[in-house]
Amino acid sequence: MRLKDLVTWSAASLPGLMALIILTTEPAQARQLQTTGAVSPKGAESLTSRPRQPVAQESESINPKERELISVLRSEAPPEEKAMACKRLVIYGSAAAVPALAPLLADEHLASWARIPLEAIPDPAADNALHQALDKLHGKLLVGVINSVAVRRDPKAVPKLIGKLKDQDIEVASAAAVALGCIADSRDSRSRDALTHALASDSAELRAAAAKGTVRCAEQFMKDDKLPAATKLYDAVRQASVPRQAVLEATRGAILARRSAGIPLLLEQLRASDKASFALGLRVARELPGHEATDALVAEMYRADLDRQPLLLLALAERTEPAAHAAILQAARSGSKKMSLVAIGILERSPNLDSLPVLIEAATGTDPDVAQAASGALTRLPGNAVEPELLGRLLQSNGRARQVLIEVSANRRLEAALPTIVQSVDDRDAGIHRAALRAVGLLGTEKELASLIKLLLQNPSRRQSADIEAALLAISSRRGADCVPFLLPLSQSSESDLRIVGLHALGAAGGPAALAAVTAALDDRDDTVQDEAARTLATWPNTWPEDSQIEEPLLNLARTGGRKSAHQVLAVRGYLQFLQGDKKLSDDEKVAKLKANMSLIKRPEEKEAALAILRSTQAASALELLADFAADPGVAEEAWAAVIDSAGKSKSAIPKPDRQKALQLALEKSANDVNRKKAAEALKKLD
Repeated sequence: MRLKDLVTWSAASLPGLMALIILTTEPAQARQLQTTGAVSPKGAESLTSRPRQPVAQESESINPKERELISVLRSEAPPEEKAMACKRLVIYGSAAAVPALAPLLADEHLASWARIPLEAIPDPAADNALHQALDKLHGKLLVGVINSVAVRRDPKAVPKLIGKLKDQDIEVASAAAVALGCIADSRDSRSRDALTHALASDSAELRAAAAKGTVRCAEQFMKDDKLPAATKLYDAVRQASVPRQAVLEATRGAILARRSAGIPLLLEQLRASDKASFALGLRVARELPGHEATDALVAEMYRADLDRQPLLLLALAERTEPAAHAAILQAARSGSKKMSLVAIGILERSPNLDSLPVLIEAATGTDPDVAQAASGALTRLPGNAVEPELLGRLLQSNGRARQVLIEVSANRRLEAALPTIVQSVDDRDAGIHRAALRAVGLLGTEKELASLIKLLLQNPSRRQSADIEAALLAISSRRGADCVPFLLPLSQSSESDLRIVGLHALGAAGGPAALAAVTAALDDRDDTVQDEAARTLATWPNTWPEDSQIEEPLLNLARTGGRKSAHQVLAVRGYLQFLQGDKKLSDDEKVAKLKANMSLIKRPEEKEAALAILRSTQAASALELLADFAADPGVAEEAWAAVIDSAGKSKSAIPKPDRQKALQLALEKSANDVNRKKAAEALKKLD
């Protein structure tokens, strides 16, 4: 910020000033200022090397740093250096600096800088300097001094400020009105009387400033517990011809100053048709203390328009009286859909256990949106006592409530509920059965896996259950290869549908033993099982892209085709997916494996998958293989596009000569205009 831009700047508060100082102080000094509130002179550097005039009058006890800064102010230093000295006098300044600062109040370039330390120096000398300036200055310089007097809240300035209310310069008069409000003391009626008189001024600008000052005066009276006096001041502003915002601020104060007697005025705002008054009412509804106010707000909520009721409910949520919480519970139970959703959102953040039955009731209701919101709230409900309470209710529940509590327990990962949930797996209620299986899948271990397999083996009616299979897959996927010993008997069952379920679960678990079992199933006596084994192998890289052991069985199947040609197709596609996904393989290794197995890649979709692998590599050998693909009319242009994409990358590990050669070949051989244009542009960039 330039000096000339700060001529009329006035510090609004000391914290803001200190922030400015810290931002512009040397790093070491700034850190010390933040932690101790002062900067040691020891590490301070000289502001300038210019010779300084000696300070003859100051006491020998003056801080050496302050002495140096004072000498800067009294010297012929440029304004920038004097401004810096003023800033640092906030830290080092004392009464000794005031005589050097006071003359600068009349300097249009340095006045705002001089006021900064004068506002901070804790000595009456600073007040005296500002008082004297009140009699001498005019215009913006006087406005700045008045603002500084307001910051210091000096009661001795009140008579002069009252006199400034009649100043012909309306900016001066307005600044005086605001300053009187800042200085106001409930033991001194002068500021109060002057401000209330100014509220009737012929000048709209002065009335606005007087309203601001009167509200500040009333706030001070409130702090001093002078509530009747504060009420009169707020009412005076409300009745005056002042800006709407000032009336709203005064209305807020008038309600709070009246305490419970302000409830009718609060309700008036909540019933107002304009949004500003209603918004003010909502704000004060959160602030006005007492159970009387809470009772009135609850009653008002039920008589308010439907679109305003949720907003009042949110205001009640910030009150601590029991009646407010009771109203929220009631809204969740029997309010409109919108009210119920808002109430559930409020209860979600509350650790009160009395919210549980209400949320469970809502979660079991017929409205799907409300039920989903309540279930989510139960899942996220905070508090250490919540989960034991949920567990206790689960043990005693039945029907829809049991289903909801099982779902919530699963979502909260409440492992202590697992034994109870397992007992519900075979429940006749389809909803409970499905919820229990899903929960077992989320929480279960190998122990529960064994129970599910036993259920499948012993209960034929459950064998076609997709929910049981989903639970098996979930546990197998989470627990991995540790599940394989439990799954092998299932994959070796005498019934083909159970063997298929076992294959799927083995694919989810992974590991060498699982891979061997699935590979062996390619020779199963049942064609359907063979097909599932081939599909499981072909999709193995989707789950285990870094399991290199899958390569050999896939290649064997791709070369022999097993008993069906369809298996060969699945194997080739699975092998290409493996190459694409295996992060352990280098680019050169991927290209080499593709080249070695080119005879297996016959179909257009397989060739496109191979092109995608080559396009993603940074190997020079990939360009040669892409050129081979380009000889195939079916994918020629896709291959040339891949050549151009790989060779034309701005950052590439492929040597430049190889890239140029490949691009030149694409330019000459491609029959596609777009490809040739891109090849030419890429060559030009390389050159």
